[in-house]
Amino acid sequence: PPLFFFQAYPGLPDAQESRGLGDVYKRQINNNEKAIAPFPLLPLIDDPILSRKNTEVYSQRIYPKSNILPAIDQYPKHPKIRIGYFSADFREHPLAYLTAELYELHNRDHFEVHAFSFGPDTKDEMNLRIKAGVDHFHDVKKMSHKEMALLVRSLEIDIAVDLGGFTHDARTDVFAMSAAPIQLSYIGYLGTMGADYYDYLIADPVMIPKESQKYYAEKIVYLPSFQVNDSTDLPPEITLTRKDVGLPEEGFVFCCFNNTYKFTPTIFDSWARILKQVENSVLIVYVKNELSKINLTKEIVSRGLKAERLIFGDTVKRPDYLARYRTADLFLDTHPYNAGTTASDALKMGLPMITYLGNCYQARMGASIVSALNLPELITHSLEEYEALAIELATNPEKMQAIKDKLASNLTTAPLYNTKLFVKNLESAYTTMYERYHEGLEPDHIYVE
Repeated sequence: PPLFFFQAYPGLPDAQESRGLGDVYKRQINNNEKAIAPFPLLPLIDDPILSRKNTEVYSQRIYPKSNILPAIDQYPKHPKIRIGYFSADFREHPLAYLTAELYELHNRDHFEVHAFSFGPDTKDEMNLRIKAGVDHFHDVKKMSHKEMALLVRSLEIDIAVDLGGFTHDARTDVFAMSAAPIQLSYIGYLGTMGADYYDYLIADPVMIPKESQKYYAEKIVYLPSFQVNDSTDLPPEITLTRKDVGLPEEGFVFCCFNNTYKFTPTIFDSWARILKQVENSVLIVYVKNELSKINLTKEIVSRGLKAERLIFGDTVKRPDYLARYRTADLFLDTHPYNAGTTASDALKMGLPMITYLGNCYQARMGASIVSALNLPELITHSLEEYEALAIELATNPEKMQAIKDKLASNLTTAPLYNTKLFVKNLESAYTTMYERYHEGLEPDHIYVE
């Protein structure tokens, strides 16, 4: 995790010192020095030029293109396009909550769906559902990278989709060996992989405007909306009260259930200023450990607020986690690493989220998600605008209610939770890249209308 002041590790910099981490890494990246792994950089800077440069240096050093296997001879056209999804998280995990229905809804007249799992065989509800939802589930955890790449080649997988990227337990080495003739990155890691063995990166026009294509090593697949969701993951029937989750019964409740590694001193400053302007308001955040609670409490007090204005939500089972969103009034997104699964979870539960649109891929995800719900009024373009909107909604009940009413109305009509439409658009992109490959054409940007 990034070395932020709130993380539960000994010897970390305090809040003031941690503000300079981004500057340190920027200087190192500009000097072509070994700086930081790509994933921990995501919450630290919002500069796509530096992000690509850092990732390319890292990929070339840690995951260089491998020639251990010969080049793949062009496969014959298969009766069905063979799609391989690769992940360590085919289990109860945010990635699985988003993607489970995707595997189930693929058109089996045209696609054959494989899952390559290199994570724990948990046999939990989500793990069993994904196993049932694909045509072939391959447990490859004990295989070496080479053995795994050879298996993928023996199955003649046409398109390999890396759902992990540079996240924990990823198998980037397998992609460096060119396991499949077409390789792409999607949703697990939010940014360019910085390597020429990834052909495509899935996005949408909000995530990567055309003028930003130069910041990505891959060709961009433009879907109408970026994030897949599970339309069968319905709001739970249980109801929680504010008292149930430790909230005061009166006053405006802000929330952010993103992981704490997405909290930066800068965004925490904004939250403190918002709380100061909204009388009797509180902020509930998700934390995993006691030391984080101690550090965050210290930081909120150092910003001139009473400790009780910051409330901590613990890890709970998914139905309770979803129901907890109903006790809040407004979700405050983090920046520059925006909410992903937590954003679509909150919105699904009828909780509006305001987000600050940045420059990098991960800093535009929140805007992409609320755009897919046709709620552009929740997108801000500066910290000042972000704070002003939060304060206005918290102090203007009529405007707040109008936003909530529009959100409730859009839930059934906007594309964010229309999984069938998403899969149809994704399959269109898969078909285009597959046909280009068989026509002997190089990968190019793909636009799905």
